[in-house]
Amino acid sequence: MSTLPYRVLVVEDQLFQREYLINLFRERGVESVVGVEGGVEALRWLEQEEVDLVLSDLLMPGMDGIQLIQQLSLLQHRPQLALMSSTSRRMMVSASLVAQALGLSVIDLLPKPALPASIDRLLQRLDKRLRQGLRLPAGSLRFSREELAGALEQGQMQAWFQAKKALCNGRIAAAEALVRWLHPQQGLLLPGRFLADIEAHHLQEPLLWSMLGQTLRAQAMWREAGYEVPVSVNLPTHLLDSPDLPDRLCDFVCFHGASPGALCFELTESSTTLPCNYYAGAFRLRMKGFGLAQDDFGQGYSSLYNLVSTPFTELKIDRALVHGCVEDCDLSAAVGSSISLGRQLGLEVVAEGVETCDELNLLRRLGCDRVQGFLISEAVTAQVFERQLQEDGPATIR
Repeated sequence: MSTLPYRVLVVEDQLFQREYLINLFRERGVESVVGVEGGVEALRWLEQEEVDLVLSDLLMPGMDGIQLIQQLSLLQHRPQLALMSSTSRRMMVSASLVAQALGLSVIDLLPKPALPASIDRLLQRLDKRLRQGLRLPAGSLRFSREELAGALEQGQMQAWFQAKKALCNGRIAAAEALVRWLHPQQGLLLPGRFLADIEAHHLQEPLLWSMLGQTLRAQAMWREAGYEVPVSVNLPTHLLDSPDLPDRLCDFVCFHGASPGALCFELTESSTTLPCNYYAGAFRLRMKGFGLAQDDFGQGYSSLYNLVSTPFTELKIDRALVHGCVEDCDLSAAVGSSISLGRQLGLEVVAEGVETCDELNLLRRLGCDRVQGFLISEAVTAQVFERQLQEDGPATIR
């Protein structure tokens, strides 16, 4: 059995449960796993050692799980966090929202007693998250403005494409453009490593133009091969404060001989704008023919009112609702209601973050239109995406 180079800290006040969890990790080859009986002991350990993952119970005497979460958010090195409890899933979700609001990354929620399959899933998610790289806490910048601007000018920031598959026929129906940085020294960097710095240095608009230009070139290449693929591009809402942005985007697309209808802008909530600018910008983008997606529905600041009052064409169900929806009746009901609402509003409904066949089957039964996530494909280069299209089936246009 190969060893896994993860450092895991288990926080569990019951000795039998603690030893049981430690053994589960060791049986799966985790090199370093330590157990402590409470939050105070955990913080003492974390003052001396950095770990990759903290797996913590919520209902503990002394310092409870929420108090531990509040203290973890103050650490300079913030480990990935998984929560476990014998209480309801809704209570665990509430605790998870506290952690996320404090800047912690929660990768799983485990009911007690934890089953071996749950630990397997947890380690898979830990591996994916560590490979993706982590978003740094606000204010702790890694890259300077000059480095980032230079990377954009030199073409190091690349648009990669993640497939969206239609559940009606299992074929690739669209894609989302996601940024990847081919760093000359550090290799491939995922957005969690640099996107916070892009935001802090006010380089989101240059990134938008770069991603849009690369997307149009990729679509032209796929079109030559006979494939017409709509692509979604992330658009931070504060950029709508520029009243002429829809005009400039439309002119740019038309200059490249493309159609606005082949593009969909996913309105992201990393920044805010005045309501009048937001609605005016959204309306004018749709008037120009672009698609619009309500991103991360069910998470953050997305709301029912925003959904029904903005001229969206697509509804994206957040991965926070998708993960665990098979095991949790409340989450399943929320996903089903979201899908039903989206379809009643005439929107294309996409579930993101799909990682398991069980999640895929449930979404199909609930009537979801499209899915994306690691189960379908990771983001890949435009050339690899073209091969995926060819493997998926014959071209639909000639």
